[in-house]
Amino acid sequence: MFYAGIDIGSTAAKAVLMNGAKDEVLARKLMPSGWNSRETAEELLQWLLSLGHEREEIHVTATGYGRVSVPYADSTLTEITCHGKGAAFLGGNDLTVIDIGGQDTKIIVLKNGRVMDFIMNDKCSAGTGKFLEVMANRLGVTLPEFFAMAERGKDITISSMCTVFAESEIVSLMGQGTPREDIARGAVGSVVVKVVALAGRKGAGTPGMGDCFLTGGFCETPLMIHKLSGALGAGVRTHPDARFAGAIGAALLGK
Repeated sequence: MFYAGIDIGSTAAKAVLMNGAKDEVLARKLMPSGWNSRETAEELLQWLLSLGHEREEIHVTATGYGRVSVPYADSTLTEITCHGKGAAFLGGNDLTVIDIGGQDTKIIVLKNGRVMDFIMNDKCSAGTGKFLEVMANRLGVTLPEFFAMAERGKDITISSMCTVFAESEIVSLMGQGTPREDIARGAVGSVVVKVVALAGRKGAGTPGMGDCFLTGGFCETPLMIHKLSGALGAGVRTHPDARFAGAIGAALLGK
């Protein structure tokens, strides 16, 4: 039997196929969620079937914001449960999971591989991927280009706590001739401040709370890991498959 996890988030959709006998990831798929989650789900189903297995051989578990739009799912689970399970599989049983998503940021406390506590940011895009996407658009670059610029920049403070006001602050900085590299680095620092404040409410970085483990779209961004580690005063670990933590957790829980 094979187990698939489908995690349709606000920005990106992730899917994995796992071998139930060995709990190994056989294939991964990453794509934009798009405007229609049902169409995205159908595209992911075609991808699963293209791997050479019959539909009856695959148990599908869906999670994420778009989980209700996966009509062929055998089961659905919340993203907190799935992200916790996937993070434990990838990083260990005792962790403080930091998941910076496109629409929200989640802090999940794991003990012995189980979710003991969690917190999510308020209904605001500050401290999420959407904030950086808006800032990148304002600077006229893609997100990869944005982080490349931020790597070369100097630390500056963007004080506005709201995405709309922060964008206005960036316009002012641009008018003053502040280098784009510095603005990009300041925007990343602004997200880190908000994420660390949220994580601190659950004791992240303090003795006995386990390692900090980064999942989500920025887990492959060295600058984000570096700045989070510095702000928390503790090392932040990740994994090459950390972006797929929700999908992996869904597949494992489906099993």
